[in-house]
Amino acid sequence: MQLTKQTLNQRNDHVYDALVVGGGAAGLSAGIYLQRYLLSTLMIDKGKARSFWMQELHNYLGLPPDTPGREVLKQGKEHYLSLEGDYLNAYVEEVIDEGETLAVKVRIGRQNPIYKVFRTRYLIAASGIIDHLPQLADMKNVFDYAGYNLHVCLICDGYEMRDQRVGVFGSTASSLQVAFPLGWFTPHITLFTNGAFEIEDELRDRFTAAGYTINEQPIHQFLGENHQMSGVELADGSMVELDAGLVSMGSKYHADYLQGIDLEYQGGNLVTDAMNRTSHPRIFAVGDLKVGMNQVVIAAADGANAATQIWRDIRRVEGSRRSQRVA
Repeated sequence: MQLTKQTLNQRNDHVYDALVVGGGAAGLSAGIYLQRYLLSTLMIDKGKARSFWMQELHNYLGLPPDTPGREVLKQGKEHYLSLEGDYLNAYVEEVIDEGETLAVKVRIGRQNPIYKVFRTRYLIAASGIIDHLPQLADMKNVFDYAGYNLHVCLICDGYEMRDQRVGVFGSTASSLQVAFPLGWFTPHITLFTNGAFEIEDELRDRFTAAGYTINEQPIHQFLGENHQMSGVELADGSMVELDAGLVSMGSKYHADYLQGIDLEYQGGNLVTDAMNRTSHPRIFAVGDLKVGMNQVVIAAADGANAATQIWRDIRRVEGSRRSQRVA
């Protein structure tokens, strides 16, 4: 059920089989599978899934190409709740390993928050990432186009940029190298440093040899209308016409609550096995948090794998007792 501040006391002494942090595609998929395995699940979501900002999912098998990410999440949440899983809008602050259980400290509400500790046998980290965007004086001007034709994922949207005039916006010289695989889809590429960093001569020569234009002026604003970016206005008042943009500025990983647990990382991503188990035997990582491709279809599969492995673990310990209790 949907938990609220008023109904939390109904779960005071409950130990969940699994607690899922994050209600995006990976977390919802995990929750649905966990409930179908007759396990008790709590999903804690702060409402900022990366998929929510995807205006159209053009590469998800079986969906109409104009399906917005928020519709997929809405249907996924309804499916999960129909299977009688618990769901709470809240923010996970810390996870503590207690041995047989994990204690999950949660903050509920932004104004006059209350705090609660839930206990679970397993935890699935599905809290994802959020992409860094160009920092302009008017950030609303950036959000007007982000998720439309100002893209953040080459794998997702390279096809959408085929043969277009594309601006690549980076945070470092190295981040601009995404232009080379982007060149598979279009040769019309302009690289923007926003005046924030220098490009070394060797890399500059590679960009020039590939036919890419380098623009090192600060950006004043994006141009366009109806969420369709048509170019940028630079600090000197000049304009650069574009058909699309690709942001390559890295991401913020939403996994600070795991800092107290000794886990293996590769860069900012959690290292997992084939079933998405981390180096801690009762903590799994799915979706964008783990090493691998950041795709909605893969995130959904990650959730199914993690839930299935948790069921196998519990089944080995409990045998047939679960079905006997349910019956």
